Amino acid sequence: MKVLVLGGGVIGVSSAWYLARLGHEVELVERQPGVALETSFANAGQVSPGYSTPWAAPGLPRKAIGWMLQKHSPLQIRPRFDIAMMRWCAALLANCTEEAYDRNKSRMLRLAEYSRDCLDDLRHQTGIAYDDGQKGLIQLFRTQAQLDHAADDMRILAQSGVAHELLDREGIIRHEPGLRHSAHRLKGGLRLPGDQSGDAHLFTRRLAEMAEKEGVVFRMGVGIRRVLFSADRVEGIETSRGVLRADAYLAATGVHTARLLRPLGLRLPVYPVKGYSLTIPLTDPDRVPTSTVNDETYKVAMTRLGDRIRVGGTAELAGYDLTLRPARRETLAMSFNQLYGGGDLDRATYWTGLRPNTPDGTPIVGASGRYRNLWLNTGHGTLGWTMAAGSGRLIADLISGNRPNIEHADLALSRYAAA
Repeated sequence: MKVLVLGGGVIGVSSAWYLARLGHEVELVERQPGVALETSFANAGQVSPGYSTPWAAPGLPRKAIGWMLQKHSPLQIRPRFDIAMMRWCAALLANCTEEAYDRNKSRMLRLAEYSRDCLDDLRHQTGIAYDDGQKGLIQLFRTQAQLDHAADDMRILAQSGVAHELLDREGIIRHEPGLRHSAHRLKGGLRLPGDQSGDAHLFTRRLAEMAEKEGVVFRMGVGIRRVLFSADRVEGIETSRGVLRADAYLAATGVHTARLLRPLGLRLPVYPVKGYSLTIPLTDPDRVPTSTVNDETYKVAMTRLGDRIRVGGTAELAGYDLTLRPARRETLAMSFNQLYGGGDLDRATYWTGLRPNTPDGTPIVGASGRYRNLWLNTGHGTLGWTMAAGSGRLIADLISGNRPNIEHADLALSRYAAA
């Protein structure tokens, strides 16, 4: 069967790889000149299944109001008349219940843990290298309230069989000695030993090279104009280089998927949430992360990637705007300097990207429902890198008619119709 994959980020390329390995004729179309040049380019670098948590949580509205009053707020909302944003925010608030939080986190953990296992298999079978590390993640708590709230997440982690341990200051320093200079700022930490790290852009480039050897055809620099359809089937994709046709079509275009498929009558609750990152040259190896940590107060992640430190985070609702705002850079730099400080911020590269978020935190992976030969793999939010391998393998199995290795019905678009 010929499958046309739309989108060349880490999700699209991972999907193309697994489809090719299952024997399909695969073609991938991407508007950028290379793979992983948008959301996948300079993310926080974390493969963090244990940290897979929906934003929609009990108490979020109250927290959001408090954040708005802070100079270094982890959340910014740029007021705008945007019906899609209003609908998305309303759906997010509807998921801010204990019942919804437990359900959403559990299924996110299921997919993320599976994805980590798929990535391990891929690395062992192919030898792919991407500045990867397998040393776990520590979520750092600066306040007693954060430490107390960790009990809720630990309960769900235990129910899902995810390894974890609560650390005091001494325990944190044992795993992350670079934090000994800032230990006085910390109340404790939650360590997730199964989490990993790596450069998503480097991974995607190298996986694309491997996929090309498996026969995947990459059409780069090709814009997708519209989806051609008739009755219950997609008939082709109109692009800047003509119409491309296949037997099956996979939409993996991140934040652009909802707009692309709206003319087909499909309403995907995927909205862009803007994030920022700094890539900082290492200067003092004694004051940088051993692997990866998350500053819970400012929602900032810090990851060691070879001789660089990737500092990423914050969330901004601003539509599709890609303006690099100096205030967000200050927040990232402040968090890093307070905790570590072993990098050259003057030579840091500042970047922003748009994360494709769903209101319940779970990506949309599965059949489109209305069109028999259209499939979806989108809406991974901040966890695209974490869930890429598992989502790619899952959708490849579904397209092939194979029985997937994990429960998947509640990952499909149809879950919104049932809500």
